[in-house]
Amino acid sequence: MGFIEKAIKKAAAERQSLERQKKPEMVADSAPAGGLYRPPQDISYTTTRVVPVDIATLQHNRILAGGANPLIAESYRHLRTQILQRTVAEHRNVLMITSALPNEGKSLTSINLAISLSQELSQTVLLVDADLRAPALSKYFGLSEEAGLMDYLEGNRSIPELLVHPQGLDRLVLLPAGKASEWATELIRSPRMMGLVPELKHYYPDRYVLFDLPPMLSYADALAFAPMVDGIIVVVEARRTPREDLAKCKELLAPHPVLGYVFNKAEHVSTKRYYQRYYHRYGNNGKSQNSSFWSFFKKLRK
Repeated sequence: MGFIEKAIKKAAAERQSLERQKKPEMVADSAPAGGLYRPPQDISYTTTRVVPVDIATLQHNRILAGGANPLIAESYRHLRTQILQRTVAEHRNVLMITSALPNEGKSLTSINLAISLSQELSQTVLLVDADLRAPALSKYFGLSEEAGLMDYLEGNRSIPELLVHPQGLDRLVLLPAGKASEWATELIRSPRMMGLVPELKHYYPDRYVLFDLPPMLSYADALAFAPMVDGIIVVVEARRTPREDLAKCKELLAPHPVLGYVFNKAEHVSTKRYYQRYYHRYGNNGKSQNSSFWSFFKKLRK
């Protein structure tokens, strides 16, 4: 059997394996008299591996499911709403999150956005750690060193074997990165990845697929991946990212579908004052809140 025939046979086997993965079952009660909607029951994961997560770890890592303060949770609801408004009508469900520079909060933003989107009753979310240089997803969720996307790209594992569902987050599934690689850019643009992205896009029509990529100005990975997605979100740190770096990101991404920029660790003064009053009134014992993770989302104009 020649090389081409072997490749075709292997691709067919992988597709059959992916198709055997059952869609999580959602059972929704019928609407009662008066047209009131009752939310669906919990999703039952039949093939995706369920992993326990420690609530203390989530809290320590500032993940929404760990019980973030109302200001942080509300900021992500604002972000979620704007993204839904910019994507739902055209079914732009494959999104990439990157940043201008390292340490601007892109991975935490990806995780909390994924959780917030999964809290929409009509949505499920797959979060993919595609930062093959510095994987972070497993660390944030307190998972053991998992096999992941790298193992699929190297041809060692199938996608259904690699997906994990964090217990308690009913509509969220994770695909960890696996081990880090110095060949990340080449793997991101490999035929296997280029085939995987549309597969994930169309496999579940009600699912958002979020990819966490390395910083744009540090590595070529995000720019190489940009043509594969329906929308791009860039995280930049307010009062830290130089304007010229932000301008460079905008220039590089000009041909691609940028949804907007998340200005992380920014503050809206009026909102901050309102919530300070809110926390004081509703049981925060007058303690000041860490508002450094308030984010706002905008589309930069020319």
